[in-house]
Amino acid sequence: MSGGHDHSHDEGTGNRRRLLIALGITTTILIVEAIGAWVSGSLALLADAGHMLTDAAGLLIAAIAATLATRPATDQRTWGYRRAEVLAATLQAAVLLAVGVFVLVEGIRRLIEPPEVASGAMVVFGIIGLLGNAASIYVLSRGRGANLNVRAAFLEVVNDALGSAAVLIAATVIATTGWLRADALVSLLIGVLILPRTIRLLRETTEVLLEVTPRGLDLAAVRQHLLGLPHVHAVHDLHASQITTGLPVLSAHVVIDDSCFLDGHAPQLLDRLQSCVAEHFAISVEHSTFQLEPLCHAGHEAPTHS
Repeated sequence: MSGGHDHSHDEGTGNRRRLLIALGITTTILIVEAIGAWVSGSLALLADAGHMLTDAAGLLIAAIAATLATRPATDQRTWGYRRAEVLAATLQAAVLLAVGVFVLVEGIRRLIEPPEVASGAMVVFGIIGLLGNAASIYVLSRGRGANLNVRAAFLEVVNDALGSAAVLIAATVIATTGWLRADALVSLLIGVLILPRTIRLLRETTEVLLEVTPRGLDLAAVRQHLLGLPHVHAVHDLHASQITTGLPVLSAHVVIDDSCFLDGHAPQLLDRLQSCVAEHFAISVEHSTFQLEPLCHAGHEAPTHS
């Protein structure tokens, strides 16, 4: 057990370090692009700077969550702070959704009445933003599959990189053709890039918080596997949820032969139940909980239990 805990702690420390490095880079780009938006009058740069501001706040939240997630469980918090990364990712997604909507609305307004934009300044600050985003992507790429928290941060910097690239394209179009609406179109593109991934992430984190059955886990199939074991008569109060990324838990009441409690067979049957869900449904033995009940206990159960 201690080896697994050490591995988890080291992974959490690594994630926190990556997040803090990305936070420093993102904050620097935010300041530079905000200055660039003021100098050039570009909505695309302003939209990217606003996105950066959201990312900086999100990365700060993510770093705090990564720190909390390494804290041990207590009697008051039996799962420790494992849910902190889900809460952080949810908050990031919600704020990013608001930024995306704002960019779309402002982009439409500027598409109708395009203001003057300094394309030269857009190019300079767009390049700085793109280089900074590339550095953040490199830092976070190794840990993006670790949990929803790091994944949310990685998606944000990828979106930022796409936004910076789009700013450069708009600046080039304005410089070569004088078509000012390119700035507004790029702003709309940034908004379109933000929204779909944000909505998907928000849906996934909300499912965890609402304790929805983990994706890919078929409880009907779980029930059938358990009922297929010898001495098992019924399975009710079957529940499955996810504490955090990659940590599904399952519990159930299992009705077995009365004789299993008399001949000492119940412990062996419990082992088989846990091995069954571990082998077929990737739920570890320590995270599956079964309450064994004799047939004679059926009269004490509420009729609505299933």
